[in-house]
Amino acid sequence: METQTTAVPRGRLWMARVAVVVILVGAVWFSLRYRDRFSEWARFGYPAIFLISALTNATLILPLPGLAVTTLAGGVFNPWIVGVVAGLGQAVGELSGYLAGYGGQTIVDNLPRYAQLVRWMRRFGPWVIFVLALIPNPVFDVAGIIAGSTRMPLLLFLLPCAAGKILKNLIAAWAGFYGLELLQRWFGGM
Repeated sequence: METQTTAVPRGRLWMARVAVVVILVGAVWFSLRYRDRFSEWARFGYPAIFLISALTNATLILPLPGLAVTTLAGGVFNPWIVGVVAGLGQAVGELSGYLAGYGGQTIVDNLPRYAQLVRWMRRFGPWVIFVLALIPNPVFDVAGIIAGSTRMPLLLFLLPCAAGKILKNLIAAWAGFYGLELLQRWFGGM
């Protein structure tokens, strides 16, 4: 049985990109404008960061700007805690791909790098998961599906996934911490 792939129309893809940029610019402005009030919201901040991170990584193939949330939150809250919480949330969100693959739903069989990823997963499984979780890329969803479809044990998937996601989010959170400080110095006390 031959599967058909439907391409996203260029106009919609362009509109989605513009929407993401507008949201990010608005979030940066909001963060700079109301930074002093975020300390009042800190009790809701970390659970919200976990939830947003889990949700943005629970989508298959469609990347959402979860790392941008981590970067902004790192400029407002403790970047160490933000990085760990966001990384754990993202790892939990990635279980959607793993479970889709484990359930036999291999919707990615026809992707160009699928066969190569399957070989890597069978040979170096946890290391592949760790490296792909560490670097921002859309291929991780495919790797999660392959990990599930090859029946990689859940802990061998989840632990390196969490380790890579935590390291990546720590970097993003600290970039946000220093980035917002720099923007505040440049633009003064908006």
